[in-house]
Amino acid sequence: MASFRDEIGKLLPFERFQNPPPVVGVVRLSGTIAAGSPGLRRSALNLQGLAGPLEKLFKLSHLKAVALLVNSPGGSPVQSSLIARRIRDHAAEQKVPVIAFVEDVAASGGYWLACAGDEIFVDESSIVGSIGVIFASFGFQELIGRYGIERRIHTAGTKKSALDPFVPEDRDDVLRLRAAQSDIHDAFKAHVRERRAGKLNAPEDELFSGEFWTGRRAIDLGLADGIGNVRGLMRERYGERVKLVAVGQRGGWLRRRFGMSAPAPRDWADGVLESVEDRALWARYGL
Repeated sequence: MASFRDEIGKLLPFERFQNPPPVVGVVRLSGTIAAGSPGLRRSALNLQGLAGPLEKLFKLSHLKAVALLVNSPGGSPVQSSLIARRIRDHAAEQKVPVIAFVEDVAASGGYWLACAGDEIFVDESSIVGSIGVIFASFGFQELIGRYGIERRIHTAGTKKSALDPFVPEDRDDVLRLRAAQSDIHDAFKAHVRERRAGKLNAPEDELFSGEFWTGRRAIDLGLADGIGNVRGLMRERYGERVKLVAVGQRGGWLRRRFGMSAPAPRDWADGVLESVEDRALWARYGL
């Protein structure tokens, strides 16, 4: 005669309760990295938008690991650092490994985020690296002079108008900018050295030059650990029953379809400029 447990087991899957499948939390880090703003860049990656999802991600039941799906051409070094630090803090508290999976690109700040992973996996055609700092601007002083336009600017503080694109470039301003870039670059390099300790296989002059490479070459240089995708690798490590649980913010229709929010009418000009800047970041890597 069948036992009571057998009979009830037909109705209630005891196995699922007694031996639940291992869970891997998945978060997508896709887009440019920038502080929140009132324009289209509401969809950018920043700590303000990710703090909640990250906390939820690391509190999933039966969590065995966290997977970061990285697809970013970079952006704000501050937001890159804040997001990466928050990920590492959660990982230390919950004592779970973090594995980063690079999709199209993890360059500049995007690679900073990827280094929050204990391991980094790429596609052979991924773009990886660009460990450097860039500042880009224009010089319009001859243009406005040609059309008889007079530039009027009044400041309190002799350096307040540094790097004004409507006046000739000042050597001291450039030196101060380069000093600031050097400090940011040093912080970036320190982060990579710490997170990739014992794995880097090339001189720092090459690795930290701002150059970028394909995924296969990044593995050779020690910037990544192997070729792999989240589903395949997690099934290999945690078995066929592993459950991938995606955590993220659900935005409006515009954000889900085009990666942007619907700004107020007065924000459209700023939003368009931000969109152009974002497009230029992706275009650097042929995307």
